[in-house]
Parts: sequence; structure tokens; C-alpha cells
Amino acid sequence: MQLRKLTCTVSSLLSVMSAVILPTIWRYLQTLGAAPYFLGLGLSAFSLSGLLSGPLFGHWSDRTRTTKNIILFANLFEIVGNFMYFMGYSKWLLLSSRLVAGIGTGAGSSIFGFLTRSTAPEDRSTVFAAVMACRQAGLLIGPAFNIFLRLCDFHLGPFVVNKYTAPGLFMCLLWILLQLAVVFMYWDIPPLERGEVGQSSTGRGGEVEGGSGPVEGDKDEEGDDDEGKPLMGPHELLGSYEAEESSSPFKNFSIRREFLREEVVVLLAAQFITLFNQTALETMVTPLTQKYFNFGELENSVMYCICGVEVITGFLFVRWLSRRFAERVVLAVGLIICNVSCVWCIIFLAKPLGGFPWQLTEFIIGVFLQVLGLPFVAVAQVSLFSKVTSEKTQGFCQGVRRSVGGLATILGPLWAGGLTENMYIMLGVMMALLALLTVSEEKSKCQV
Repeated sequence: MQLRKLTCTVSSLLSVMSAVILPTIWRYLQTLGAAPYFLGLGLSAFSLSGLLSGPLFGHWSDRTRTTKNIILFANLFEIVGNFMYFMGYSKWLLLSSRLVAGIGTGAGSSIFGFLTRSTAPEDRSTVFAAVMACRQAGLLIGPAFNIFLRLCDFHLGPFVVNKYTAPGLFMCLLWILLQLAVVFMYWDIPPLERGEVGQSSTGRGGEVEGGSGPVEGDKDEEGDDDEGKPLMGPHELLGSYEAEESSSPFKNFSIRREFLREEVVVLLAAQFITLFNQTALETMVTPLTQKYFNFGELENSVMYCICGVEVITGFLFVRWLSRRFAERVVLAVGLIICNVSCVWCIIFLAKPLGGFPWQLTEFIIGVFLQVLGLPFVAVAQVSLFSKVTSEKTQGFCQGVRRSVGGLATILGPLWAGGLTENMYIMLGVMMALLALLTVSEEKSKCQV
């Protein structure tokens, strides 16, 4: 079980390492003669295909209760898409490369569904925090690789390898390595093992019938090793309704009962608004640093690296915090930080005040606050969502959640990309969305 979770974590880590393109994609598009709005299109295209593929991969996972084949299939799109990015003959090929690579991110819904089915509800926040910290490590490791990738300047057959195309080749090679790792290090839970789990456990947290310890007869084999004990019973449903046991997890599935409930709508809104604001600010950052501070690839890479360290630290802190406080408390703290961040950006980033040192200080504080609130909201809403939706269809439900996030990461860059010269309008709408979410969260009943 731990090896499966490790492989899922590595897959999640590499799925975010596409952030390696963030410090250079703006200038890359400029060399291809692209208009400024192509930056938003390029970043949004990746999310568009992920939005469409997420529920499909999740549905596949729920039907088959497997993830290995899904990951292997999804990784093929990442390999092809990143190689297309490396080729870079035109702005349209670059845009197409992001569309193709984004299909591979749909496997994330299968991975989160697997993690939900293999963890107890009380442990879910800490597990999700650890996995999401690994995902965010990609934001640290990815852009930091540009420190040496920017030195590339040679030919590979008919292809030019420079600081703009090298990230695509680099990511293509990493995805090939991940394919090999999944083939040789990852395996699905066999049907017999799932059947044994069903006979030996029941109820919340996977307690064994007749007590909370191992089944009699297995003590000698298991000892103190928790690997042999199921973390949760397969018959457990964590939604607001109970579905009958059947061979098909979708036999009694209802979209209205599953998603059109107050607590679910609020959590999906939290997913959308926080990612919309995050990706809008990410899109804004590179042109902003170029305009006011004349940052190049190296400076932007260092900036993303520092932000990555902050995010990872934040997720580790949230992992500790979630053991002591309810998820709704963690969510409320995150929303407060996000509101403060947005107010700061409206006051100081829409029209920076003072000379260079003051402007740089204002920018650093704004980015720090924005990044600080992300782990609180992300972990709390994912954990709560897994508890208020049915466990049997977690792959599909997580796919829907990720599609909502994908829609946000499409609209966010498009919104920011067209309003880089109208910061008050851009940030004002973001602030209004956050205020609406905060009020809705306070009025909702998403305690689990």
C-alpha cells in the first residue's frame, strides 16, 4: 500500500513539474510572434483538456477499480505534448502542445479517488496535505531547473535546444522515466485482496468485526505491521445518502443528490474561486516583474523557487494543523488570508507606490500572502469534498471537482491576460468573488 501511495505521489509531483515552463513561456511566445493574449491561451489550453479528461478517467477508475493502466495511458499524452512544446515551430504548435499535454492531467482524478478509498476519514486531511505538498513541490523544482536549462544552446538533429525549448525536452524525458517507474514499481489491488478486505472489515475507519485489531489467525503474519490492516471498509459511503451495494458503483448514482447540495456547491465554489484567483495572479506576475523590475528568466526562476518553498512549508503546517482542528476551521483561516492578500494587491500592486525598493517590497508581500493562503484552502476543501460525496464514485466525483478547478485555470489566465493594463478591474472582480465565497462558507453547513 505504501508503495502505491508513493508512486501516486511521484506521479502527482511530476504532473505539476510542467511549471518548468512558467518563467520562460512569455518570452518564448514573443519569439514566435504571438500577441500578448496568447499567454492566457497557452496556459488555459492545458487546463481545458484536463477539464474534459478528468471525469472520464475518474469514471474509468470507478468502473474498473484500477489506476495503473490509466496512469500509463495518460502519461503518453504528456510525453507527446511536451515533445511538441520542444519542437516549437509556431505559436499554434505550442498552443496545441499544451492541449495534448493537458489530457494527461486527467489521471489525477483517479489518483485522488484511489487515495480516498484507501484512507480513513479521520486521516484524510493529513494524507491529502502530504500528497498535495508533493504536488506543490513541482512548483519549486520545476522553475528552479531553468537555472541550468537557460544555459542550453545547441542543436539536436533538426531541432534547436535553447532556454525556451529545453523545458519541453526535459519534461518529455521525465515523463518517459515515470512511465518506466509505473510499469515496474506500481501495481493495482487485485480482486482477491479487495474481497478479503470486504470480509474482514466493516464500518467507519475500517474496524474489524469483533474488535479493532487484526482478524484472528492473521496476528502471527501481521504483527505490528499496519500494511496488512485495511484503513477503511469498502462498504462505507461518506455522502449524505446511502447507496445499495451493487456490482456497478453508478447503479444508484444521482447527479442531483450528489452535487446539488449546499455543502458540495460551496466546496466546488471554493475550488473554482481560489484557483481562478491563483492562476490570474500567476499570469499577471511575469509581465508585472518585467514591467516594473526588468526581471529575466533567472530572476523569475528564483522567485518561483522561493514561492515553492513557502507553499511546501504551508502544506506541512496544514498537515500538522488538521490533526488538531476541524477542516472547516482550516478553510476559514485560508479564506481570511486570501481576502487580506487580495486587498493588499488592490492597494499596492494595481498601482505600485514609491521607488524601486518600496515597489519590490510591496510586490513580495502581496505574493507571500497569496501563496500563504493556498495550502489552507486547498487541503480543507479537498478533504471535506471527499467526505460529503460517495466513496464508491470518488474517481468521478474527484474528476468533477478537478474539472471545476480546470475551468477556473482556463478563465483565470484569460481574465488576467486581457487586463494586465487594467489592474483595478482584474483585482476588483477577484476580491468580489472571494468575499462572496467567504460569506457563503460561513452560512453553509459543510461540517463533516
